[in-house]
Amino acid sequence: MVETPRLILRRLHLGDAPFIFELVNDPDWLRYIGDKGVRTLDDARGYLRNGPLAMYERAGFGLYCVELRESGAPIGLCGPIRRDTLPDVDIGFAFLPAFRAQGYAREAAQATLEHARDVLGLARVIAIVSPGNHASSRLLEKIGLRYERRIRPSENDEVLLYAIDF
Repeated sequence: MVETPRLILRRLHLGDAPFIFELVNDPDWLRYIGDKGVRTLDDARGYLRNGPLAMYERAGFGLYCVELRESGAPIGLCGPIRRDTLPDVDIGFAFLPAFRAQGYAREAAQATLEHARDVLGLARVIAIVSPGNHASSRLLEKIGLRYERRIRPSENDEVLLYAIDF
């Protein structure tokens, strides 16, 4: 678990399926991250099993549920991700619309970077961003990542690669 003044980042579990269902069907998620085919709560549990929960088993880390410290309400995802298609661990994040533009993503992403450096012992963290996702690009620059180049990590569209070396 990672904590900040306003947030708690914790491992996801199957009970988070309703939150995941809402988040992965948000129009911005669909636009910038992609359609994960989550149409039911069972699909959301499958996404959790095959995505974050499997990554915890495989890598020891992954996307975390970001909760408001005061209420415990889930507001987004943020965490280090080990993808087969990328050379380094990358940071991923997504927040529900009601919790954007309030500094939560920046707070969670900064805490994730510190965790990656101090606890996981990583020397480099990257991030990939859809070219039109200016808000995510700005956030990455605010927490110290710098644009490096465009890449095509798989058969997907080209993405922008950001990185930070510790």
